[in-house]
Amino acid sequence: MIADGQGRAITFRIAPGQAHELPHAVPLLDQLPGVPRWVVGDRGYTSHAFRAHIWNMGARPAIPPQRHETPVACPDWIYNNRNQVERLWARLKEWRAIATRYEKTAASFIGVLSLAAALDWLKR
Repeated sequence: MIADGQGRAITFRIAPGQAHELPHAVPLLDQLPGVPRWVVGDRGYTSHAFRAHIWNMGARPAIPPQRHETPVACPDWIYNNRNQVERLWARLKEWRAIATRYEKTAASFIGVLSLAAALDWLKR
């Protein structure tokens, strides 16, 4: 999921159950209408290719390296905003159908997730 600076959902994709989300990050960034200043992610999104893609699109990555990698510039003052997405997921999971993945097909789950995200957008 991509959220704006105020913690509102902009776009999202459904990943298969045991698959990592990193391959879905590049297409999500390409769907954005403009170029963000910063792309903030947690250590799970650490990848040289992903960081290069962010730089090439004109944004700056704020993704810390894995513990065994060499340090990269990741300013704390911007990285601390990554909790916006975590809080967004917490609000969306107040919907029982999202928290329990009640809707079994991807199409119906995306529909419920879109509805919850739209109502969250209106509340904020």
